[in-house]
Amino acid sequence: MFSIGIINAQEINWLSFNEALELQKTAPKKIMMDAYTNWCGPCKMLDKNTFQNADVAEYVNANYYAVKFDAEGQESITYQGTTYGNPNYDEAKKNKRNGVHEFTRALGVDAYPTIVFLDEEAQVIAPVRGYQQPQQLEVYLKLFYSDKYKELQSQESANAYFESFVPEFVE
Repeated sequence: MFSIGIINAQEINWLSFNEALELQKTAPKKIMMDAYTNWCGPCKMLDKNTFQNADVAEYVNANYYAVKFDAEGQESITYQGTTYGNPNYDEAKKNKRNGVHEFTRALGVDAYPTIVFLDEEAQVIAPVRGYQQPQQLEVYLKLFYSDKYKELQSQESANAYFESFVPEFVE
């Protein structure tokens, strides 16, 4: 039983976006959404090197609803009264470049991977583009969870925050 707890502690509890929205109705929490594609090399590195990190997984599970979103998939998503799909999805291209999901475009995601952070009311806080190592992601996880991002009113204040941040996650 003990070893099962250790294994689970190192895995992020992934949800669909629709599941996270449903959970927010009764237990509001911020959302960390991994917008990825099946063919994306940096996306696979993010899964293997960052999302499998025990510190990352523990922090995300405790403080966020974690969402896996295939940015070229066919899942239907209803967000803010609009239902999004992927009319250009081609099953024959399942593990290759495919049509871009309408929700991907609605969020302004234009590179993979992109981690999109949303607040407790599912309003977009910010997208974070590209591969992030555990300590790089830690900065954003803590910035958005603590709401400190609301205090950063200039590029100078943002730079000061990032420069003074002391990472605690083990690489």
